[in-house]
Amino acid sequence: MGTAMQERDITATLVARALAIRYASLPQWVRNLAGQCLIDWFAVAIAGAPDRLVQLLLDEARAEGGHPVASVPGHRDRVTRNQAALVNGTMSHVLDYDDVNLNINGHPSAVLAPALLAVGEVLDARGDELLAAFVAGYEFACRAGRLIAPGHYLKGYHATATVGSLGAALACAHLLGLDAERTQHAVGIAASQAAGLKGLFGTECKPFHAGMAAQNGVRAAALASRGMVSRPDALECRQGFAAVMSPDFDPAAALGEPEKFYISENLFKYHAACYGTHSAIECARQLIERHCFAPDAIQWVKVRVEKGADAVCNIATPRTGLEAKFSLRLTTAMALSGRDTGELATYTEAVAADPALVALRDRTSVELVEGWPLMQTEVIVRLNDGRQVQAQCDTGVPSTDFEAQAQRIAQKFTRLTRHACGRERSDRLLDALRNLAECRVRGVMALAAGQPS
Repeated sequence: MGTAMQERDITATLVARALAIRYASLPQWVRNLAGQCLIDWFAVAIAGAPDRLVQLLLDEARAEGGHPVASVPGHRDRVTRNQAALVNGTMSHVLDYDDVNLNINGHPSAVLAPALLAVGEVLDARGDELLAAFVAGYEFACRAGRLIAPGHYLKGYHATATVGSLGAALACAHLLGLDAERTQHAVGIAASQAAGLKGLFGTECKPFHAGMAAQNGVRAAALASRGMVSRPDALECRQGFAAVMSPDFDPAAALGEPEKFYISENLFKYHAACYGTHSAIECARQLIERHCFAPDAIQWVKVRVEKGADAVCNIATPRTGLEAKFSLRLTTAMALSGRDTGELATYTEAVAADPALVALRDRTSVELVEGWPLMQTEVIVRLNDGRQVQAQCDTGVPSTDFEAQAQRIAQKFTRLTRHACGRERSDRLLDALRNLAECRVRGVMALAAGQPS
């Protein structure tokens, strides 16, 4: 396998394609989607700003000290560039409410945005430069993810952390204006740092993975810019990223359709839980709307999901709010009980222990199905009156109505940020992000952090 890898020049090809991306040549729909990703990222980051893990990381940054050049949304602190990437990446994933792409099998914006904003604030980059670098990193990460799918994720690696590190390095290299050779070294430096275990889902390590990957990318690009040498073929070389981290190796999947933009398959979250639970939640909501039954009318519930969900979001008896986000049984029970699964306060220890919810959770079973699309789900509800109703949903199918999607993301942004920022600053920030291409990164970050611009 090593010889075949080395003959393909996969790293070099993907780097060259990504570095060729320029804002002026991007289709308008790609620009719009990238902008939506940044709006969504700021929404979930600001909402996650009060979290205890964020405060813990900020306390560590203060103790560590350093040259304060970068901002933290929702906080007045200024920290180092690397610290900002770590804190802001963690912050944006701490609620598990950020976007997803199944080509990565992870969360692209939670890694790319904080890395680029940290570098971009130091450079005072233009918004159009940041958006082009974002798309470049996004496409590189998706193709690197496809190279090693599905075995990398199934083996237990958290691709947000591993593949995300590579995408963040590429994105930062693009923003820094590195040439192809330096960028290939940056990818190798990032690959040497890439780590993250799915076994730690449901703990604070999962959001930390996103921050860690963002910081890895910033560090890798910075060191490459100073001349640090890695290998130019880190993805495909013998005992390199692909060979070590996955039993699967698919150059055709990574290199095929060179004109395609995988950002078209970005999936936004409208429920504040693991994306693997979203189809079940949508099924439950459909059943309530169609058949109008109360939770106490339910005899039992069966949730049928693709078998990979067992290793991601099948915590049977969640005890904490964070564990609740990774429980198909509980999130389905929440939706069937009329709980607002888009509301942050729904995911608490008290709610997870609510006797009525626990009782319905315990009447809910999960059946694992071979061969289904990753996010396809069927929910079957048996009612006490003998009726049996069911619904199917696949939230892995991306929206093609970008205008309606933009409206939903704007509503999510307003809902998540107005309490933290106040109406006036929330509206100003949303307006700035809608016009990001004409803004400077420092001004946007000052507004997000509540600092004087």
